[in-house]
Amino acid sequence: MPRLRRIRRWGWLGALAAVSAGAQPSADIRVDVNLVRVVATVKDASGELVGSLAKEDFTLYDNNVAQQISVFERRTEQPLSIALLIDTSGSTAKDLKYETDSVTRFLHALLSEGNPQDAVALYSFNYQVVVQNYFTHNASSLEKRLRLLHGDAGTSLYDAIYLTSRELEGREGRHVMVIVTDGGDTTSTKDFHAALESAQLADAAIYPVLVVPIPTDPGRNVGGENALTTLSQGTGGRVFLPTVGAEMDKAFAQLIADLRTQYLLAYYPKNVPLSKNRFHRLEVRVRDPRLRVLARNGYYGEADTNSGSSRGNISIAPGKPRHQEN
Repeated sequence: MPRLRRIRRWGWLGALAAVSAGAQPSADIRVDVNLVRVVATVKDASGELVGSLAKEDFTLYDNNVAQQISVFERRTEQPLSIALLIDTSGSTAKDLKYETDSVTRFLHALLSEGNPQDAVALYSFNYQVVVQNYFTHNASSLEKRLRLLHGDAGTSLYDAIYLTSRELEGREGRHVMVIVTDGGDTTSTKDFHAALESAQLADAAIYPVLVVPIPTDPGRNVGGENALTTLSQGTGGRVFLPTVGAEMDKAFAQLIADLRTQYLLAYYPKNVPLSKNRFHRLEVRVRDPRLRVLARNGYYGEADTNSGSSRGNISIAPGKPRHQEN
C-alpha cells in the first residue's frame, strides 16, 4: 500500500490516493531547512532589471539577524519548474481564446531558449482543479491541451494554488507559479492563508497575470486583485495587469526577462533567535538604496510538517495522464 512519504515522487495525487486508501502520515516527510535558498530579482528606480550585482552587494536577514551568504549565483541557470494555472471559470469564456493564444506564444518563447531542463505543467481551474499536462519541455504538447480549454462555472483559485504547490515542492531548481485569471476566488475549500502557506512551503514564486476589465468598471474585482498582489509579494513574484492581445504578450515577455535575470542566495541559518512562530521572516537588502529587491518574505522552519493543517479533503478531476514528455 502506498505511503504518504512518497509524495516527493508521486506529488499530491499520490498523497491524496494514499490518504483515501487509509495510509497514515509518515514521519519521514521532512523539509530540509539546513540550507535556506532565496531567489531574488533586482530592479532600479525605473523598473529595469539589474543583473550585474556581486555577492558583496547583498545582505540577508533571518528574523532580523544578518546571515552569511554561502551560495551565490548571478542570473541563475538553475532549471525552472513552472506550474501554469489557467482560470476557466465562466467569466473567462469570452476572452479565453485570446488568453491561450498569448500563453502559447509565451510557452514557445520560454522553452525554445534557456535551460533544456526547464519544464512546465498545465493546470486549469474553475469549480475544480484539473491537471491538463504534467511537467514537460515540449511546448507543442502543452499547446494542444490549451486549445481544448473552455470557460464554465466558479473559480477555485486557492485550491489550485494549494494543490499545485504540493507538486512543485519536490522538484529540483526554481519553482514558479504563473496564474492567468480575471478575478478572485469563489468556490475553493481552502482559504487565502492556506494557499499562501502552501506556496511558501514549496518555495514557489507566484506571478499572477491578471486580465482586468476597464479600471473604472464598477464590476472590477478589487478584492481579488488585492489578494493576488499579496500572494505575489509574499512569495517573491509580481502581478501583471494586462488586457488581452499585445499587452498580454508584453507581460509574458517581461515575465521571461524576470526569470532569466535572477540571483540565487543561500545560507545556513546561524544565531537565529528561537520563536514559537515556525515562520521565519526573511529580508534581502542591497547596498544601493535606489534598487528594489523582489524575494520571498519568509520560510517555515523545522516544525513546518507538524503544523496540524489538513492536506486532504480536496480532489483533483481526471485529466491527461501524468507522464513526462521530452
